[in-house]
Formats: sequence, C-alpha cells, structure tokens
Amino acid sequence: MNEFRVRSISLQQVQNQTRHKTEGLSSTTVVLRRGQAFTVAINYDGRPFDPLKEKMIFSITLGPLIVDVPVSRLGQPSLTQWTAIVERNVTGPTAPRALSVSLSSPASASIGVYTLQLRVETRLGVKTHSVGQFTLLCNPWSQADSVYLQSEDLRTEYVKSDNGVLFIGSAGNVFARPWSFDQYEKGILDICMKLLQLSPQYRADMRKDLQKCSNPVYIGRVISAMVNSNDDKGVLMGNWSGHYSDGVNPSMWTGSADILKKWAETQFRPVKYGQCWVFAAVMCTVMRALGIPTRVITNFNSAHDTNNNMVIEEYYDENGRKLSIGNDSIWNFHVWVESWMKRPDLGKGYDGWQVLDATPQERSGGTFRCGPASVKAVYQRKVEAKYDVPFVYAEVNADVHLMVVRDKKVLSKKIDKHRVGALILTKLPGSMRRQDVTSEYKNEWGYSPSRTSNSAGGGMPFRASSAAGDDERSLRCAVADTGAREASKGVTVSLKLLNPPVVGENISFNVVITNNEAAPKQLKKHVNAQNKEYNRNPTGTFWEAHDDVKIGPNETVTAKHEITFKEYMLKEAADVFLVNLAVVIEDVKSQEKVLASEEFNICNPTLNVQIQNESSVIIYAPQVATVTFVNPFNTAVSGELTISGSGLLEEKAKMKVTVQPRETMKKPIDFTPRMAGSKMLSANLVLTNPPTILHGFTAINVQRS
Repeated sequence: MNEFRVRSISLQQVQNQTRHKTEGLSSTTVVLRRGQAFTVAINYDGRPFDPLKEKMIFSITLGPLIVDVPVSRLGQPSLTQWTAIVERNVTGPTAPRALSVSLSSPASASIGVYTLQLRVETRLGVKTHSVGQFTLLCNPWSQADSVYLQSEDLRTEYVKSDNGVLFIGSAGNVFARPWSFDQYEKGILDICMKLLQLSPQYRADMRKDLQKCSNPVYIGRVISAMVNSNDDKGVLMGNWSGHYSDGVNPSMWTGSADILKKWAETQFRPVKYGQCWVFAAVMCTVMRALGIPTRVITNFNSAHDTNNNMVIEEYYDENGRKLSIGNDSIWNFHVWVESWMKRPDLGKGYDGWQVLDATPQERSGGTFRCGPASVKAVYQRKVEAKYDVPFVYAEVNADVHLMVVRDKKVLSKKIDKHRVGALILTKLPGSMRRQDVTSEYKNEWGYSPSRTSNSAGGGMPFRASSAAGDDERSLRCAVADTGAREASKGVTVSLKLLNPPVVGENISFNVVITNNEAAPKQLKKHVNAQNKEYNRNPTGTFWEAHDDVKIGPNETVTAKHEITFKEYMLKEAADVFLVNLAVVIEDVKSQEKVLASEEFNICNPTLNVQIQNESSVIIYAPQVATVTFVNPFNTAVSGELTISGSGLLEEKAKMKVTVQPRETMKKPIDFTPRMAGSKMLSANLVLTNPPTILHGFTAINVQRS
C-alpha cells in the first residue's frame, strides 16, 4: 500500500468556534479559548497513519516561542501542557481518508495569535504543512483558567454581551447612557490583539512579554496603559478642556468600534478625544474580547487624591464662590472597569473583581495606568497590596476638608467623611437597570437620599464656632428640597428647587431664610451659580443675585429666583450639565456669614425608541423601530440623528432632522437582526442650537428562527 501522505488540513473554524463559544468574533484567524480541545481535520492518501512508521508533530509558534507537540493515538488532554491525540480515523475504501486530531492547549497558555504547522517525518524524509493561524483567548468556562467564572448568566453578561449602559450624572440624579461595546464587529478582535503587540513591554522584550501574557493580571495592566495614549501608541487621547474642534467631543461617541477602527486606520495614532467613561468602555470591549470577564463601574463623588494623604481639600471665599486652589479634586462621577481573575500574587482571599482604570490620572510604576487593584483589598484597606490600592481606596473613601479662606487664612473648617464614594454602580446582569455595589468597596456607609452629593458638603458657617447643620439632601431631576442648609445661632438658610431642571427650561428655586432670634435682622443675600465640569472645580459665575433682606423676629422669608435657559445654556454639547449653586447670608450687625451650597445636573430631554413587534424579534427577519422626540424648546431645533445597533444594523443610520417648537418627530428605522441574543438599538440626536446631545435606547431579545 502507498505511503501515508497528507493531502489537506483544516482548522474546522465553524465547529471549533462554536465549541469554544467564540462564534461571532470577527478575525482573519480561527478564534479559540485556552484549556480546551479543538479539532484539526487531516485528509490523506495512502495507508492509515501508523505512529510506528511515521511521526506527525504539530509545531505551535507564538513569536519566538515554539512548542512541538507529537501526535499520539492514545492519551488524555492535559490542562498543563499542549497535547495532540487522534480522535477518529476514517479508512474506508471509497470515502476520502480522514484523520481527526484533538489538540489541547494548557489553561495557562499565553493569549495571542499563534501559527500552526504540521510536520510529517517518514523514512523518505520530512514534509512540513502550513495549517493556519489561530487566536487564543482566556477561557472563563474552564475551571482551570484563572479567569474562570462559575455562573453562565454572568459569563453571558460580562464576556459575551456586546452592549450595555454607563451610569453618569450625580448620586442624586443618575443617568443611564447607552454604549455599544462592539466586540463582534468586523476586525475588532484583531485590533484588540494588536493592542498587545504595540505595547512598550512587547517592543522591549517580545519573548518575556508573550510569556507573561498567560497572566490576566499582567494583561490587565498592559491594556490599562494602552487604552490611553499618554506613554505609548495607545488608543485614546484625553481632553477635559471643553474644546474639541480638532477631534470628536467625548460625548459624541456611542460605541467602541468607531474608536478602535479609527485608531487602526490611522496607523495607530491616538484618537481624539476621550473622557473617563470612554476610556472605561473601550477597555471593557478589549477585555471582553480577550475573554476576561469585565464590567463597567461608576463611582459618584470620586476623589482624585494627588498627594496620597487620603484627604481632599476644598476652598471657598466669603461670598460662597468655590476657589480653584490645590491639585486635589472630587469628580462628580468617575468610571473604571472591574475584571474577574485570580490573584495568587496577593495570597488567599483577594480573587474576584479587580479595579482597572485606563483614564490617565496618575502614574503607576512610571506609566499612566491603574490596577488591577483587588476590590476586597480596597474594602479591607490593604494598602500594601498590588496594584494601586491606596489610590482606589482614596477614590471611594477620602475625607473632604472644606475650608473658608480670606487672604490665604483659614476662617473655618469642616470635615466631611461621607461624601466621597457616595454611590458605586454597575449594570445589573440581564437588565438595563443599575446594581449598587457600594458595599463591596466600603464597610461604613453608602449613598442615601438623605445625604448630600454636593461639593460644598452642605451648609457651613464661616465662623468656626458656629453650629453646622447636617440635614442634607441632593438636588436631582425632580422637585426636591436640596436641604443644603446651614443653621447658626441667628440664621438658617436653605435652597429649594421648585421644578425638575431640564435643558431648555428655566431653573426655579427658593432661598429660605429663617431668623432664629427674637429680634429683627438686617441681612445681605448673595446667590451665585457656576458651570462645572464633572472632573474639576466650577468655572466662572454665569449668574448671580445680590440684595438686602429685612427679617422680623423668628420670621421665615422665602425669596424666589429664576435662571433662564439663555443664561445657563452651554456653548458645547455635553452628556452631563452640572451647576454649582450657592447662597451666602450675611448678618450686617454681627458680620456672621452662613453658606448653603449644592451641585446638581440638568437633565437633557430623551429620545424614545420602540420596536413594532418587540416580543417576536427573530434573527434574519426584517423589523421596524420608531424613534420619537418631542421638541420641548420654544424654537425650532435641528441636528443629526444617528441610530446604531451591533448585530442589528450593518451600518449606522444617519439623517438630518429639523423639529418645530413643541412638535413631535417620528422616524421609522428598518433593520434586520444578524445575531441572536440580547441586543440594543440606540439613538443619538446631536442638536446644534441649542448645543445638546439626546440619547435613547431599547433592549431587544433576538430569538433564533
């Protein structure tokens, strides 16, 4: 009989990717998960394979790393080394002769793009056959993998899901912003792998870097640095200036694919621009694509402690104007990710969720990155644990020292131990609702509506000897008493919002002053409002009112104020519109000054997205969605409407729209689902006048036919 001769070899892409739960991931290679067998099909001529007469050896190459794996007829797959075992040998006289070989990678194999060859050694010589390339990812389905996650529902949410919401705004008024993670979009996985290959670590020592890419702790640290562009050829450039004319306003992004593709298409030049939620969302995409369970986290009232003293200092002048002194700040919200992995480097008890932050705030080991910091280590204040636990601990636990100053002298000081880390949220698995994870970070106190989320820490008297009031409530997008009030021996002052602050409408509020003494008083009232970026102190005052108040014994006086839309309208569109409002009451006779202050965000109008037959959306069956918008403004508005949906629309639908005052816009959108499972159709309307960004979305469960 003729000698054994290999005719063709197949990596069985569809079969293997289905078994490895990588179907849908787009790559020029076959996509596999480590610690799991995959099948290689060999068609041959001549007699059947006989290991006594010839040797078949698979050569597996990752950069300079090469492993030779001989094919054996008997044996079991190993979780600690590469193995190749004959599964099936078809030797019929008429059917094509076929051999199936089961190749298994160790559960600790490095992730990366591998090249596979088959070498056949016979008495006549050696012949090498090219099999192809495969991308090897982490495997949260394998108990032996350090990213193993037990629950199938959680694996679906934190690895397979390609859409979700990011929570922004303030603790008292949380806004869910839709985001498309896009890991199944064409070319995205290959771009994510390129992220690893362009890292400084890879370029400095490829062999060492590839060996370390077996460890998700190392991978997370590399990706955290590569998502920002501060030290390397990273993806995103940060910009918090409010000026984005040479790039994209961070609030305009709706998904990760546009950003990652732009980075790749421009020869890996940084994409302009990102802010914290964009950095986090892109990192979530990359980590999920690599097979590492990841979720997006929002910390409301997040401290940026630049001098590592666990204290944030804030300063006010005597008129209640917040001053930009020092480098510390409290971000109204800050967004990072958590990734699920074992931490053998920390000893027992620190496995599970790890904080990773790609926003370039401070250097870690000389590079702008953060983490992985074990959430359990943060909770226990184990500040010596790698990596960056003190910084993350301060973000959720720092004390706030509020000081009133005159000519660089501190007139009064108050310590607030509760404001930072007021509320920590992520998306609830299987839902677009929020999940409160504050108690996973903090063992003392989480957010409650009776507590403040403001920058001034509630009312504070200017005299250190005056009593400080503690009845504090958040202003939010609903009629609410801010409770930002201060009581002293003589006077109590508070702010009360009269209607929900919505972009396009006036902001109406009352200043309520109570004379606690049995004698009349002559008072001066100073009210001011400042625009505020979410990550720093307020800018200049855009509205103020000053007047005299006469108040009788034990009397309460209410003064109503209105700030018109024209007075507060932003020049640049933004997702979150924050205002710092303060009132100072001065007793003319005693010179005592009492401050009440609060920060709140103004809601944008929303878009409504509805599906015609929501309960019967079937893969490959055409569907119709309707986007509805009611113009709340007194003038006509115009802008661009964009509808997107990964797995639902081949390309984004874009159209120019003009809507008359109080008119209702309804736009039908045709789409055909290409993927089954939980999907999201989102709409984004960018208005030019007034500059406003409106969002809307609906979750869709696409059923198999």
